[in-house]
Amino acid sequence: QAQLAESGGGLVQPGGSLRLDCAGSGTIFSLYATAWYRQVPGQEREMVASITSAGVTNYADFVKGRFIIARDYAKNTVYLSLNKLMPEDTGVYYCRSSSGSWGQGTQVTVSS
Repeated sequence: QAQLAESGGGLVQPGGSLRLDCAGSGTIFSLYATAWYRQVPGQEREMVASITSAGVTNYADFVKGRFIIARDYAKNTVYLSLNKLMPEDTGVYYCRSSSGSWGQGTQVTVSS
């Protein structure tokens, strides 16, 4: 299984932007689909966006038009650009490989 490491979270004001990185280890990372999930305390983890090994993307309705997922095969990294952030986007964001691996998560807080 690929090992994943997220980075890029932080505190941002409503309307702001962040970019999250999910770095995968090993050459096999690019062979798997990767998804970003988020979890708010007291709620179940929910899928935010995914990208296949071929670069086909899928988004949850609540982020369409605001978030963009992309991957850099040379860097073994999947990115999630978060734009037009709202307070309800606050949570811990995790990346997951279809190989079954999860990253440790990175906190995103949207607050004025």
